[in-house]
Amino acid sequence: MERVLSSWYSPSLHKEMPIAMYGHYGFALLLVPTAAADYLEYERFQLIDALQPHIDSGQLKVFSIDSINRESWMNDHMDPRHKSIRHQQWNDYVFHEVVPFIRTHTSSDTPIFVCGASFGALHSMNLFLKRPDLIQGVIAMSGVYDLTEYTKGYFDDDVYFNSPIHYMANLTDHSILEQIRKSRHIHILSGRGAYEDPGASGRFARLLYDKGIQYELDLWGQEWPHDWNTWRNMLPQYLSTRF
Repeated sequence: MERVLSSWYSPSLHKEMPIAMYGHYGFALLLVPTAAADYLEYERFQLIDALQPHIDSGQLKVFSIDSINRESWMNDHMDPRHKSIRHQQWNDYVFHEVVPFIRTHTSSDTPIFVCGASFGALHSMNLFLKRPDLIQGVIAMSGVYDLTEYTKGYFDDDVYFNSPIHYMANLTDHSILEQIRKSRHIHILSGRGAYEDPGASGRFARLLYDKGIQYELDLWGQEWPHDWNTWRNMLPQYLSTRF
């Protein structure tokens, strides 16, 4: 399996941002890390190893990026408004820098799917829903789709417009809804074990249903907790059976 590490100075975030690439060919899978983690988290926790058969077969090429949650929602010493601004800058980084980078290392018509676990699931779902013209689908594992779960009571327009459970409830723009409806890859997954919140997945799935958006909600059993063993099993299974 080819592994390439790269980075560039991000105009959106005003800092050097690294990225890891795995593989040669196939659709692009953009991995968003959990919580305060970095671009090598999925490698450290052996999820990349679990994906190696799919990577080596040319089914997909993986791109793994940093979050900046430590500089936004998970920084207890930062003004909440600045957290909001920083989050929006990270979105801009993904849309205006990471997506073109992926295009350069694949092709202009290669499908891009975004995937994350835990806090990364919220970010992944949000990225897809905001730009379905750039990202063709999402695999969200063990997510909570209400950003206020992380903002400690703070709420402003940037929180609202980055909290899928909030803005999707009021989205009426037909053109955007139709772009989202075109995707056949909206996968909402969760275990029912320790520290999981399958109810959050169910509530968000019902909201999509009300908007006429096709999705797959898959709630695994009590033996699947909010942990890496769950995600190392979930993601390869979905790549084998849905893509």
